[in-house]
Parts: sequence; structure tokens; C-alpha cells
Amino acid sequence: MPKFETQVAHSQVVFVVSPDRARADLLARALGQAEVFSIPDAEALLREAHVRPPAVVLLYADTPGVPLAEVLPLLRQRAELAGTYWLAVGSAGLGALLSAGADALISEATPREALALQVRTLLARAARYRELQEQNAQLQRRLLDAEHEERVRDQLVHMLVHDLKNPIAAVMGLLEVVEEDHRVPDDLRDLIKVAHDETQHLLHLAVNMLDVRKIQAGKMRLRPELVFSPMFEEVIEQARGDVGSGLRDRHVRVEVAPNLSPSRADPEILRRVLANLISNAMKHTVTGGLIQVRVWQGEGETYVQVRDDGEGIPAEDLPHLFAAFEQSRLTLHGRFDTGMGLAFCKLAVEEHGGRIWAESERGKGAAFTFTLPLAQDSEDDDFVELLS
Repeated sequence: MPKFETQVAHSQVVFVVSPDRARADLLARALGQAEVFSIPDAEALLREAHVRPPAVVLLYADTPGVPLAEVLPLLRQRAELAGTYWLAVGSAGLGALLSAGADALISEATPREALALQVRTLLARAARYRELQEQNAQLQRRLLDAEHEERVRDQLVHMLVHDLKNPIAAVMGLLEVVEEDHRVPDDLRDLIKVAHDETQHLLHLAVNMLDVRKIQAGKMRLRPELVFSPMFEEVIEQARGDVGSGLRDRHVRVEVAPNLSPSRADPEILRRVLANLISNAMKHTVTGGLIQVRVWQGEGETYVQVRDDGEGIPAEDLPHLFAAFEQSRLTLHGRFDTGMGLAFCKLAVEEHGGRIWAESERGKGAAFTFTLPLAQDSEDDDFVELLS
């Protein structure tokens, strides 16, 4: 019999613990379809409850032998009896059973029809309890299956992406060698540049997917440093180089406020965040478009912003931009994107203790802004000591 059906059957089992078998027979006739078993004493109850878990147990207080109040706490600890209802019946000695864990008390003088009605109510509750238990067990199994599938999928993605990095990097190196060869005609050189840019884009996709997985798994360790105005300018310049030759067709304006108080950030991760945001701005602008990169401070934080004058992002897309495998439906290019770039940006900025958000208006471009915490006074003092 399937597990669920067995549990339903158990929900119709009633034990009558009493030396008088007639009590069980009378209750069986009143209940109809339920299975009613006569249990003569506490020892038999311990034995039979293990073999055939009941839904309802009537404990007659006048049962001789080992007191039922002594065995009831033991029975209530059994997992298979978690949904069992214990009904104490009698005219005396009910207080001990109630203290031992009985769910309800009923007088022995109660009419048979009223007793049967009480038992039917408890049977219905027991059946519902076991049904909910089975549903919960099914949900737990589905959750475990889903978690297993997620782990397998993550491992597969990690293996594939990790194995893709090396051949992509090799192709990029070969394209650079060919591009620098003076024997290559100019028209072919332009095609090689396009191939190089697209290969670089593939490499960025692979690296972003790996890094998103690392951050989510808590395996990415930041190497924070004190970042001043000159280092911000250097990191921005490096990020521009990472984006590739496509920026040559855009106007890029960089504004870093002078004499910034030091921020605490990992320069390499900061470079990656900026490269993703600049690349995102580039794909949303046309040739000759403007991309602005600004760094300033206010309200105890450093603000870094990448703004473009492209087509903008629909309002309905804004809440989902930083989720993996999400991107705006309105773009000026047909290039496939996983959305991992912005997902990486969000995770990396939050790992630094900052915030990131996007603002946009259709036809007027978009601005991505993130914050970095300022260095604490003790960290600033340490830097001053190093210089002195």
C-alpha cells in the first residue's frame, strides 16, 4: 500500500484501552467504518501502538496493571504518534491522565452517541493532520530535488565557463597578433578588430558568470585599499581599456573631484564594475554618443556614476536590471547578453558595503550610480603614518 494511503488508513484506527471488550464493540457499531481495536492494558498499548499507529486512543481510567498515566508520556514522544489524539474516559483518576498529556477528558456516563461524535471529530482532525504531514513531506522532497538540480546546474555552468576562459583568451591573443601585422590589409584589419571586440565580450560574459557565482557562494575575497582621486582616475582609464575599441566611436568624459577623502575598495573589482557599467552604456548609445563617468563625495559616501545619452531604459525594466539573466528589452544592438554584468556590479558593490541603482527616462539616456563607504579615521591615520 502506498505511503499516503497507509497514513489515511491509520487516520481511521481507534484504540479502546479497557479491560472491558464490550466498550470497543459498542463504539465500533456506533462509528461504522472506523477500525476499532480493544486493548486490554498499558503493556498491550505500548506494543500495538508501534505495530498499528492509531488516530484516536480512548484511555479508560479504570484499566488495571501499569497506570496509563505512566506510559502516556512515553507514547507521546514517538514520532509515528505525533498526530494521535488521546481521550481520557472515566469517572475518577482523570486528573493524572490529563497531567500526563491527554488531549481531552470525557465522563464514562456520556451517551454512546455523544462519545462516537467526539471520536469522529478527533478522527477528522487526525486525518487532516496526516494529510498536511504528507503534503509537507512532498514539498520537502521537491525542495531537496530542486536544490540538488540547482547544485548540479551551478557545477555544470562553472565547468563550462571555466573551460571556455582559456580558449577565448587564446583567440584574443592571436587576433591581437594578426591585427598588429603590417601585412594585413586595412579592410581586413577592421574585421579583425570587430572579431577581437566580440571575443573580448565573450570573455567578459564568462568572467562575470564565474564571479557572480563566487560572490553568491561567499568565495570572493576582497582586497580593499585606500582609494584617492588619482587612483579613481587610473582605475577608470583601465576600465575604458577593458571595454575595447568600441569606445573610439563614443565621446567619453571623465570627471573625478580633486582631493577626495579616501574610500576603501578593491581596485581590481572596482575596475571590473566600471568596465561593466561603461560597456553597458556603450551598447545603449549610438556612434558619437556621450558617456560620462563622474566621481564625487557627499553625505559621508563616495558616489560613482556612469551616464549615457542613449535611448534610455523602459520604466518596467528598471526593477529587474540587476538580476542575473535579465536585461532591458530596448537596446540598440542585437548582441546576446546574460545580464550577468549588472548582476555582478550589484553583488560587488554590496560586498563593499555600498548601494547601486539606475535612473532613466525614455529617449534621454540612463545613469547608473553606486556608492562606496569612506575609509574609517583609523585607516586614514595608518595611511598618513606610512607617508611620514
